[in-house]
Amino acid sequence: MDGDILDSHARTAMIAQGGSGYLTIDLAALGRNYRKLVSMLAPVRAGAVVKADAYGLGAERVAKTLYGQGCRHFFVAQFVEAARLRPVLAQDAQIFVLNGLQPGNEIACAEMGIVPVLNSLAQWQQWSSAACALKRCLPAVLQFDTGMSRLGFPPEERAELATALRNGTNIEVLFIMSHLASADDTEGQQNSDQLAVMSRIADEFPGFDISFANSGGVFLGKAYHGVLARPGIALYGGAPGAGAINPMEPVVSLDVAVVQTRTASSGTKVGYGGAHVAQRQMRLATIAAGYADGLPRCLSDRGAVYYEGTRLPIVGRVSMDSITVDMSALPEGALTLGSLVEVLGPHQTLEDIARDADTISYEILTGLGDRYHRQYC
Repeated sequence: MDGDILDSHARTAMIAQGGSGYLTIDLAALGRNYRKLVSMLAPVRAGAVVKADAYGLGAERVAKTLYGQGCRHFFVAQFVEAARLRPVLAQDAQIFVLNGLQPGNEIACAEMGIVPVLNSLAQWQQWSSAACALKRCLPAVLQFDTGMSRLGFPPEERAELATALRNGTNIEVLFIMSHLASADDTEGQQNSDQLAVMSRIADEFPGFDISFANSGGVFLGKAYHGVLARPGIALYGGAPGAGAINPMEPVVSLDVAVVQTRTASSGTKVGYGGAHVAQRQMRLATIAAGYADGLPRCLSDRGAVYYEGTRLPIVGRVSMDSITVDMSALPEGALTLGSLVEVLGPHQTLEDIARDADTISYEILTGLGDRYHRQYC
């Protein structure tokens, strides 16, 4: 939504809550993105990665929306995220902790009905000890490292794990999984290399279902799908693959308020360090968001915002709480105190900002702060 297109109620709500901008999260688009992935995957099930507060968009609202669309498998990174989400979802929803558990969290995890993803023999042993203490079998997922060297049972631990499973255990393995490191690169050799390793692991641990595909993996084809996919960024409107047209609907738009306007003469220094020097007379607008609000400092003299389709380049360094833009291309008086400019919307995508900041859409999305007024629609 552009500047004056926002209705008066929206402006009043933002001002009343002291927001620096207006962040809109389109839950209907989120639902359509989920249904699109479900249709691509069928008959494979689609879960949802809702870690990092659903990539910054609000795990409670997002998870409830996805549950309403039929999602029953939710993945977070940390136990604390799972504990917050558990009361929000019905008991038939399963919540998985991708990083596994830190020592001391096991009993609470079991009592809440949360499922850890075990990544090592050490975590396996901790979870088995908890099962002994509770005198019951406990569910878990086993993650294997297939070439990312981040999380998962390393190759040297697989034989001992297989022996433990053959000898009987108090852990119920729901499925096995791994994570693709280069799924956004559809031509990358690492994808097929990891798939080959995952196939060998499936032979070593027969009889278990497999979860393999992340957002990019959904688009790599059926060989990568397993029985349960774990999309994340694609749900939230981010591109699942690099260098291709994004097939997902945008979920987030962001409009930020102007806090001051001015005219700067030729030779005027702009921003910290005087890094930008006006080469001509310029009309400038300062907007109320900076790197504390998820707009990286490396957008300095590179990125832009938009007003009614007109690009307004960032000039000078991005500050913690503000950014200065060149509004010389607009008519006099177009922007004043309180006007709203588009940061994310029809003229600028997550990928556009990420490109200008030399980063990825995940970092932009998860970095959006809590100083914006939020509206779910």
